[in-house]
Amino acid sequence: MKSPRYNLIPNDQQIGQRVDQVLTSALTGLSRSRIQRLIESANVLVNGQPVRPSYKLKPGDKLEVDIPPPEPSQFLPENLNLNIIYEDDDLLLINKPAGLVVHPGAGVRSGTLANALAYHCQQLSSVSGVARPGIVHRLDKQTSGLLVVAKNDEAHLKLANQWRHREVEKIYLGLVYGVPSPAQGKIEAPIGRHPIERIKMAVRPESKGRHALTHYRVVEAFADVALVQVQIKTGRTHQIRVHMAYIRHPIVGDDVYGAGYKTKIKNPIIRQAVDRLGRYFLHAARLRFYHPRTNELLEFQADLPDELQQLLTLLRSG
Repeated sequence: MKSPRYNLIPNDQQIGQRVDQVLTSALTGLSRSRIQRLIESANVLVNGQPVRPSYKLKPGDKLEVDIPPPEPSQFLPENLNLNIIYEDDDLLLINKPAGLVVHPGAGVRSGTLANALAYHCQQLSSVSGVARPGIVHRLDKQTSGLLVVAKNDEAHLKLANQWRHREVEKIYLGLVYGVPSPAQGKIEAPIGRHPIERIKMAVRPESKGRHALTHYRVVEAFADVALVQVQIKTGRTHQIRVHMAYIRHPIVGDDVYGAGYKTKIKNPIIRQAVDRLGRYFLHAARLRFYHPRTNELLEFQADLPDELQQLLTLLRSG
């Protein structure tokens, strides 16, 4: 497979900046550490010569970037019966079930979406590295719904660019403890690693967190919980779960950010149903973006999975 090549000439604002910083901004979808590895392995040339990541660009410099084909997969392809909503030569859209981990890590080497993709697809983009082939964005393990996968590097970079520039519409449905007031609003609070519990995220001061913006709207209110529609403008780790907990309306069933809130459900039948759910009530219901090759506006929807719909039906029955 031929390596994709990118040629760049720095503009006036980029002159004097480090080459790794410029490429991280220019090649959306590649992390700075990945860019640095490409530079150190001589896959980035300035005026035909390899440089260090700290090299500062000068007027007249010309950059060439080769992204090598993916290394052999470090995990086995597995037939996990993916629910594919849409597929073409550049991408596929999956309706991910709750419980499916997106990619290997932290002791998880099999049974992931990445394993299933390795079985289903002959080719996937290598932009996110060997352990995350084709992964443009992620959903938490217990979040169900729509997820986009890129089949080639060009599609991946263009899709990731839409995510970075907030051109993608991402709509979620969630059930929260209590009924938010006002019924419609926005949560704008930086998110970073929790200062003590390092596996968690938290709202943090600006100096220790990244900008995060969430819009919510109450769709249906019940006695002790509410169905909300959530639109995220940024894509921080655990963003919806952290932000809803921040306004004291955590996602129902989320024992990480909503510990202790289950007791606020007075109806014992509903409380038992939440216990049996085995996941939290959060679903990526709608996704709208531009096709990376044709620039056609694509919009997809995924209905609530049965276990969430059944809980909602129980709530509506009174």
